[in-house]
Amino acid sequence: MVAMQAAEPNRPHTHCCYCSMQCGIELVRSAPDAAPTVKASPHFPVATGRLCQKGMHAMAHAVHPERVLAPMRRQQAAGPGEAWSRAGWEEALDDIAARMLSIQERYGRDAVSVFGGGSLTNEVCYLLGKFARVALRSRYIDYNGRYCMSSAAAAQMRAFGVDRGMSLPLDDIPLAKYIILAGTNIAECQPTMVPYILAAKKNGAIVVTIDPRQTMTAKLADIHVSLQPGFDSVFVNGLLHHIVHGGLYDQAYVAAHTNGLAELRDAIAPFPPDRVSLYTGIPVEVIRTIAAGFARAETGIVLTARGLEQQVNGVEHTLNYINLCLLTGKMGKPGCGFGAVTGQANGQGGREHGQKADQLPGYRLIEDPEARRHVAGVWGIDPDELPGKGVSAYELFGKIHDGKIKAMLVLGSNPLVSSPNSARVAEALAKLELLVVVDMFATETAAYAHWLLPGSSFLEAEGTLTNLEGRVFHREKALPSPGETMEDFRLIGRLAEKLGRGRYFRFDSPEDVFAELARASAGGKADYGGMTYARIKERQGLFWPCPAEGHPGTPRMFADGRFEHPDGRARLHGIVPQKPAETTDRDYPYILTTGRLGNHYLSGAQTRRTEGLLKKAPVPVAELHPSVAERIRLRHGDRVRLTTRRGSLVFDVKLSADIHPTTVFVPFHWGGEQSVNALTNDALHPVSRMPEFKVCAVRVEREAAE
Repeated sequence: MVAMQAAEPNRPHTHCCYCSMQCGIELVRSAPDAAPTVKASPHFPVATGRLCQKGMHAMAHAVHPERVLAPMRRQQAAGPGEAWSRAGWEEALDDIAARMLSIQERYGRDAVSVFGGGSLTNEVCYLLGKFARVALRSRYIDYNGRYCMSSAAAAQMRAFGVDRGMSLPLDDIPLAKYIILAGTNIAECQPTMVPYILAAKKNGAIVVTIDPRQTMTAKLADIHVSLQPGFDSVFVNGLLHHIVHGGLYDQAYVAAHTNGLAELRDAIAPFPPDRVSLYTGIPVEVIRTIAAGFARAETGIVLTARGLEQQVNGVEHTLNYINLCLLTGKMGKPGCGFGAVTGQANGQGGREHGQKADQLPGYRLIEDPEARRHVAGVWGIDPDELPGKGVSAYELFGKIHDGKIKAMLVLGSNPLVSSPNSARVAEALAKLELLVVVDMFATETAAYAHWLLPGSSFLEAEGTLTNLEGRVFHREKALPSPGETMEDFRLIGRLAEKLGRGRYFRFDSPEDVFAELARASAGGKADYGGMTYARIKERQGLFWPCPAEGHPGTPRMFADGRFEHPDGRARLHGIVPQKPAETTDRDYPYILTTGRLGNHYLSGAQTRRTEGLLKKAPVPVAELHPSVAERIRLRHGDRVRLTTRRGSLVFDVKLSADIHPTTVFVPFHWGGEQSVNALTNDALHPVSRMPEFKVCAVRVEREAAE
């Protein structure tokens, strides 16, 4: 653990609002009446006093002149064009509540839905889940983390019986002698995590990256595997084949702590390294070198992210990478473990306490009678009052098309930009009788709203968040709420009051909400029962599970060799690789994949309003291999038209020999005619309900310069 300095007085301390590292920030004023500026804080033991470019500009959007500072309404149905008119809070809440109640009276309670976000505090995530089930008594709630972590969550639940993004603390990374980074571009998405990787390299670690692009992260690696999107399970089967048939696996660990070896043996039998080399184009020597290197290393870590998870086979890809750790006994020991690198600020906490369609606080399943009894007892309601499970984030829009959902409350998300096949989402939003968006800006989603309510920025919202390690930490309120904005937890409580359910939402502070959250989660897989604000502040964060007040928290999971399945054993899975939902053909011969840039975050609602970031990446640019440019006769100044089975868009172009020749990459941080998600495939994984963002067939054509 990094030794912490004492915080300086009169410097409000907060945390960056962007990625899951949640780096510490101090607000510094050169004079008492001067506007504050951002400085990296040395007082939070994660980023060790560093900030990336987004962190250095984190304040800009919170003080942006376009920020919404009072309730805004439109009389008619949604769609871009009609002007907003300002309203007071009483008028807004009265009208919203009356319309919600009217819709429920006419169509049933499930006709009103909630769409949440993964950057909200734990307290607001918890209240949104409770609001849907107790105030609205609707089954329909999900959140944008479904598009982020759901495949990894499903895989870890199947393999380990519990899902915490990383099973190890960041401090373990420098202890690893072999690190595999699959489908994750840490150098751009979590830049302040890079020093941990570099510390491992300094200690002699071998770093392998697996990605269709030679990203900034890949340039730090000792070995880079340029793998076509969709082939992760094939490639990993080749690694597993070499490990098993070469006798390189940890037989004692596998026998004592896992089930499923026979199933795994059967699945990998058709995938010896020489055959996998033919399928993937990866040299057989590279496959054998990585397999033997990881197996023989004293310690090792595998980290995955959206590159392989945002696919209809994403759960299976993730399970196969987990197999690598289990087969080689690299779990629960210093310098060992598996981790899915969380993308959003609170992507971990966001899914633990009730925003997911099938879950109650503490990672309890909503259809488990004991889970319903426990949570209903904390909430003071009868378990039979709780609705059943709903549907995933993208499927909510299908329910709108089907006429089942007539109203939606969106808080802290911009699903019109972040969802696949976004034209279908726009059509759904336009059908709603009531769309209420709570946000800091008039986003692309808000263009279809009847009410736009001002949301809190990270500077004005006290609460806790759970970072990528599973560390729960406190974020203080750094600045007063501007204009007529209301803290999100109070807004939820006020709306519940108007709906006649206010007695269940009477909290004086976020700390009061957290105290109830801790009770509701107690005994669950994500157990916060032993946490309080005082303990969290004193310890600079506590790792869950933390089941009792005297418990120190759990930085490294499975240290005792026991997993969360009833028999205490982890599950190996034999993965038979499957095709993506959409394959290439003569009309669509290339693969379109999407991802992030270091300058932007999610739908870009914040970073596109930050001048210092936008000027570095003002528009999305399609990255493609020079061989593709030659084939379509691309000339200087031309753009490219990308066409999938869902639409066609034109982008500026960047040629790079660092991308797989079959693959086109476009970042997803823009809306409108620059939104690549108008082209992506909305096929869903059958379990995780993750959309297939990372693989769709595309045609690439030259768009001649004017």
